[in-house]
Amino acid sequence: MQLLWDFRKTFRCAVLTGSPSDITDVAMEVVSLFTAGSRGHQNTVLLLVNDEQKLEDLQESIMKTIAEQQIVTRMPVVTLLSCVRKDVVLQNDQVVLKTELSDTEKQKFNEKMEELKKKYGQKYNQLHGFSIMQTNFSQAYIKKACTEFGTVRKAKRPRKNQLAAFLSLLNAYVPGSYLLESQCLDFLEHEDDGSLDNQMEPFSNLMITFQQDERSEKKVRMVHPALAKHYTELLSEGGVTRSDTARNFLNNFCGNEVPSFLLGFVKDMLTKREMNEKEKEEKFSRLILDIAKEVKNNDKRKNNAQSASVLKVASKKFDQNPLFPQALARFSYIEQKNYNLAEMWAKRAKERDPRNSFVADTLGQVHKNHLKNHLKNWKSTATPRQILQLAKKAIEAFKHEEQLAKEEQGEDMRGDGAANISYVFNSRGQFGYLQVCVLLYDLLVPHNGLWRSVLTKEESMCNVLDALGDNKLYRFNDLINSLRDEVERKGDFFEKYLTYSKINMEKDDPDYISRDTDECYRKYVGDSTPSHIHPNAAILIQKLKQSLPDRRHVELLSYLVRDYTESELKEATTRWKRSSSSTDSVNNMLADFRQKIPLSRMDAPELHMLALLLCWPENEDRRVIDLNQLIDLMHNSYEDVYKKYFRSRYLLPLFFIGQGQDLNRIVHREQLMQSEETPNGSNVWSNESIFRNPSVQERLVRVEGVVRNYRVYAAVDGKEIAVDANRRNSLWRRRQVSFYLGFTISGPVAFDIQTKTPETGKILKLKNN
Repeated sequence: MQLLWDFRKTFRCAVLTGSPSDITDVAMEVVSLFTAGSRGHQNTVLLLVNDEQKLEDLQESIMKTIAEQQIVTRMPVVTLLSCVRKDVVLQNDQVVLKTELSDTEKQKFNEKMEELKKKYGQKYNQLHGFSIMQTNFSQAYIKKACTEFGTVRKAKRPRKNQLAAFLSLLNAYVPGSYLLESQCLDFLEHEDDGSLDNQMEPFSNLMITFQQDERSEKKVRMVHPALAKHYTELLSEGGVTRSDTARNFLNNFCGNEVPSFLLGFVKDMLTKREMNEKEKEEKFSRLILDIAKEVKNNDKRKNNAQSASVLKVASKKFDQNPLFPQALARFSYIEQKNYNLAEMWAKRAKERDPRNSFVADTLGQVHKNHLKNHLKNWKSTATPRQILQLAKKAIEAFKHEEQLAKEEQGEDMRGDGAANISYVFNSRGQFGYLQVCVLLYDLLVPHNGLWRSVLTKEESMCNVLDALGDNKLYRFNDLINSLRDEVERKGDFFEKYLTYSKINMEKDDPDYISRDTDECYRKYVGDSTPSHIHPNAAILIQKLKQSLPDRRHVELLSYLVRDYTESELKEATTRWKRSSSSTDSVNNMLADFRQKIPLSRMDAPELHMLALLLCWPENEDRRVIDLNQLIDLMHNSYEDVYKKYFRSRYLLPLFFIGQGQDLNRIVHREQLMQSEETPNGSNVWSNESIFRNPSVQERLVRVEGVVRNYRVYAAVDGKEIAVDANRRNSLWRRRQVSFYLGFTISGPVAFDIQTKTPETGKILKLKNN
């Protein structure tokens, strides 16, 4: 906030508060502030955002709004300050503001201290928030300040002591949280008209009452989160546990009608999982984790019971909210290993939000982890029938989740779940299915080796029931018959999911997704021909692998082969046998394919990509086909086939236009990544550092074009071809440019956009466009 104040005369400053339901409205307000109602009065907006998940959507929406309004920008439109409070410092490129003063800051605070002492005299000692910072966040000062709370007493505590404990717990786990002054006065139940400060003595100096504007109600919180944390710890050591305080708070402040702001604080306190030092999400909220540690004598069962009891109270108080029973279900199966109780709470969460796939996921996880527990427990006496019954419940839960995920596309699907489901496709159901199949395989095969043949459909279960020792297993016949084909389909999905996209520009998918998927596919399908590929197509693809030295060319041609009709397969196979060389065979295949261009919207996006790669002019060749039409067709095909799955993800480049002719000028991204000089890491595409590599530059061809109205266009044969940009922040200024042309599964994309100087036409190398 101080930064906004300091730059208020340089930029147009604003704060994005709360969780806006429509990012488009926010974008329009930002653009309006940028232009100040007139296009001749542009100035950059400095916008403070406290939710890092909104940034990407907000940037896209702002650029779209500017393009729609055809605003020609002469400066950056907005600088987004994402300020998110963290308890741990993550190792990344973000700027971290620590609770530690520099020498200059210490000097300025000391000077300010002398000024305040002269102005307020003895009352200066009550300015705890300032003094905590002035002493460089000294724990000794915080401990001394907390002595004003007096001796901790567990029995017959006055209401003011209880209220101080409530405020401390809230501020310790949700910094910036508050209670309304009217709520505090109602809780104190004093009949006189004494002020809150008077009624809360001797705690008043450690609390602050504030009002954001004249129309809003007064709010109350602790003066600093550090004080709140220390007092909460003092209470715990004195026998007033966090779980006692949390339950007491819920029972007294969360009645029939709970204000939305308070519900938000409680959700954060009990269900928000933070990132740890390894950049992995904690299993539970900080409060739930701390409660599980605070009971003395290290009695884990008692600790877990206290954590569960707090979540249970919240689940009953907020009887329409799915998050609390969802968290309780997770706690029940992860920490307490009580799978029946976990199943009950998971079902209750689903009942409260039946269309939310992320909530539905918990039920599948309960059953999956129950199976996993059987695998870990060498003393487990579970029979194949019991194992199959549990696997069936898990598979049904994950299939239902998958169906819900496919329906979660519209704005009406916002909801109250664990993620913003209108933007993110939930693939956990499909992945959970594969994990269950691996567990089922690992649990059944040791019982009897025949299960290996049954699960892979090499042997019908009907033929081996006697050998399996239980005729009642036949009731699972339909389930078992469906497994191999489902594994194949889901394996194919994740192969494309992980090849064509990743979580975002900076972050890769966890390794365990590809590892577990490959393991499941290997156990159920192995090296056999996938059922969705015609046997003759598999034979032809094998011939391509044997004949062509470059497997990337095989990958491109396999797109064609997999789409062949039976008659086309027969003809292509016959030609292959008659041809004197593999080169002639490949040329014939490509010639036949070119005759089909332009393709239909019904054709696969991979075929549209191949069509564009083949039709993109070489050097100064005159184009003989409408490239814009091909790009539009590819976009449409992508939207039909993949967009709902990849809608929140970063689309990875698959191929680039390089030196050479025909297939030889098509460069696979792996060829660029395998260069010794290419930097490793997940951000090679976000910072485009890969294109600083001389060997990469030698492989690729730069395409000339222009940036205009937040779009980039390739200049081809005197025409402008609209392509997407890898880094959208390269598009804010109109200019002549050049770039490398890559292709994602949705269409052509400009990489490493560089400005061309008007005097020489040479590329002006910019570190940041």
